[in-house]
Amino acid sequence: MDPIIRLEHVWHIYSAQGERPIEALRDISLRIYPGEYVVILGRNGSGKSTLAKHFNGILLPTRGDVWVKEWNTKDLQHKLAIRSTVGLVFQNPDNQIVATIVEEDVAFGPENLGIPHAELRRRVDWALELVGMTPYRYRPPHHLSGGQKQRIAIAGIMAMKPEVLVLDESTALLDPRGRREILDIVQRLHRQEGVTVVAITHFMDEAIWADRIVVLDEGRLVMSGSPEEIFSQPDRLRDHGLDVPPVTELARRLHRHFPEIPPAVLRVEELVTAVRDLYARRFVPTAMHSETAQQEHRP
Repeated sequence: MDPIIRLEHVWHIYSAQGERPIEALRDISLRIYPGEYVVILGRNGSGKSTLAKHFNGILLPTRGDVWVKEWNTKDLQHKLAIRSTVGLVFQNPDNQIVATIVEEDVAFGPENLGIPHAELRRRVDWALELVGMTPYRYRPPHHLSGGQKQRIAIAGIMAMKPEVLVLDESTALLDPRGRREILDIVQRLHRQEGVTVVAITHFMDEAIWADRIVVLDEGRLVMSGSPEEIFSQPDRLRDHGLDVPPVTELARRLHRHFPEIPPAVLRVEELVTAVRDLYARRFVPTAMHSETAQQEHRP
């Protein structure tokens, strides 16, 4: 299968001609395949957002090449095709909302693509339904909560029918409930609509749902693998300023006392099952034996 996004030895240097150039990306080679769910992790300043902006040509490499399908992002005649293929949702939805009515904001992107009116109406209806915001279609966006605004931002991108959805720390400004709602929507888009997802985050518990995790540090790609592979290396992660998800850290501590509990648990329900099984093996037979003994000694 050919990658839908391909980076070949990409460098990005801010103020390249200035006195103090900043190497934000250093020799990044990366492939994103259709249907993948890829999470990019890294401490602040690691180059995550700079990398995200290369996926649809908002930023161009100082050296190296980025390809979206067969198009090189440096070839400006393909800019519209590239940005129709790869949609980017930013951290702050206020930076992405441009209209005074929700449905007009969702229509803005596809309208600029020249979509005919009847198809435009179908896309807006579909996108609002997709993110659960149909009842709010006539509301002013500034009256919505942070999580609702982020839903509208996602709907506006999805109305353009992109094949790849890139989320640049799109849950960073939300409370836990808002984060969960956005993650549910993104996972549904991935599973049911077949959208390729690239999610940039600093929340380790969001990364457990990925097919693949990529770790950046100081502009370099330093780790890549499945969530199980990445989070089984806590010491190496800490060397890069990161940590394992809280549930994994709890499982590791329990493992020291109860070896039956696997140390690389990623999800709460998995840990609950492991603890329940441990209790059933270690303590229930003892409790039953004690109760039987007491019954035998009763007069």
